Amino acid sequence: MVLDFVVPSPQGSSWGLGGTCVNVGCIPKKLMHQAALLGQALQDSRKYGWEYNKQVKHNWETMTEAIQNHISSLNWSYRLKLREKGVAYINAYGEFVEPSKIKATNKKGQETFYTASTFVIATGERPRYLGIQGDKEYCITSDDLFSLPHCPGRTLVVGASYVGLECAGFLAGLGLDVTVMVRSVLLRGFDQEMAEKVGSYLEKEGIKFQRKFTPVLIQQMERGSPGVLRVVAKSTEGPETIEGVYNTVLLAVGRESCTRKIGLEKIGVKINEKSGKIPVNDMEQTNVPHVYAVGDILEGKPELTPVAIQAGKLLARRLFGGSLEKCDYINIPTTVFTPLEYGCCGLSEEKAIEVYKKENLEVYHNLFWPLEWTVTGRDNNTCYAKIICNKFDNERVVGFHLLGPNAGEITQGFAVAMKCGLTKQLLNDTIGIHPTCSEVFTTLEITKSSGLDITQKGC
Repeated sequence: MVLDFVVPSPQGSSWGLGGTCVNVGCIPKKLMHQAALLGQALQDSRKYGWEYNKQVKHNWETMTEAIQNHISSLNWSYRLKLREKGVAYINAYGEFVEPSKIKATNKKGQETFYTASTFVIATGERPRYLGIQGDKEYCITSDDLFSLPHCPGRTLVVGASYVGLECAGFLAGLGLDVTVMVRSVLLRGFDQEMAEKVGSYLEKEGIKFQRKFTPVLIQQMERGSPGVLRVVAKSTEGPETIEGVYNTVLLAVGRESCTRKIGLEKIGVKINEKSGKIPVNDMEQTNVPHVYAVGDILEGKPELTPVAIQAGKLLARRLFGGSLEKCDYINIPTTVFTPLEYGCCGLSEEKAIEVYKKENLEVYHNLFWPLEWTVTGRDNNTCYAKIICNKFDNERVVGFHLLGPNAGEITQGFAVAMKCGLTKQLLNDTIGIHPTCSEVFTTLEITKSSGLDITQKGC
């Protein structure tokens, strides 16, 4: 049996079966990213000889309707698949009342009780709010953005996580005026050199950054679709305050694990009181033997949909299919779908130095110029490739980083190579496909320690 219930967001948004990724995460995000890339491609096309006189403009409602239709088809297909597999799907909110008994409450408030011998908690996370005047009343989060019935207009994105920067990127790509308010660093937890390069590109694309500020008050000046909001923010480093007027304020200040209101304390499942995350062993088993957990709610594990899927699949096979295979959480690739994508696998440079010490590492890097950009005159020193190698383990690649077009597609392939123990010599021995962006990894020669110039003069 699967229990799945979406508690509506403060703005009233809710959705169907499939969790965050399908409904308010990866799927609509990538489709809106694609919409923005098509806008860039339209601009580039003139340089390639495409002539059109008509003013091209973007229609928010057409885009969101098409995206929501696709999501609805996915919701329906999941319901069918559950039925085919003989899984009972109940749209109700589950909470433990006894070690093997749960209470399920549907949207009408009716309660039903179920017992089972094994439980898997896969409740995920929901966006955090700031806890200031006006945040829940007037701000939206990623829970609301993808089904927003009107164009958000002039937008303030609060937070510089990957969610914040991805949303800022595609909104700006659709032609909107976008400001990002950053409390501390961009892309916390990611390689900081790469994060700053992502930020620089976003600034070149017209996104404004307000660094070291955090909102203290949100006021509604005018109602409307969108309305007008006044935002007062305070410096994180002193007494300075700033004010701004926006149509939409999008909060992307982190997420909270949905573990505190499901009765875990009644059956003794331990959670980290500070983060709400659940510690598990290498079998995804909590401290209560018949209760397991997968996904974003796990302590110390990556918050990525494919990780949750893999862990859940392997857990099911171990519990009921006689398998012994465990989920491997090492060298998991990911991509930040900002207008210029950032793909990575393995360790950030900071983490690699912490683990291996700087003197034991060699970092190879280069800027590169996609051939597609040459005709359009786009900057030839923006895209960047970097690998971090362990000098004393055959120059094994412990960190892979790429800022460039299609970084997601490229990183996926190199992630397989890293699973196989990729070394610098293996990259040198691999013949590149010319002309592609990813061939840069087969010709990396310049090390950071050499201090040599990596700027590009030609293709």
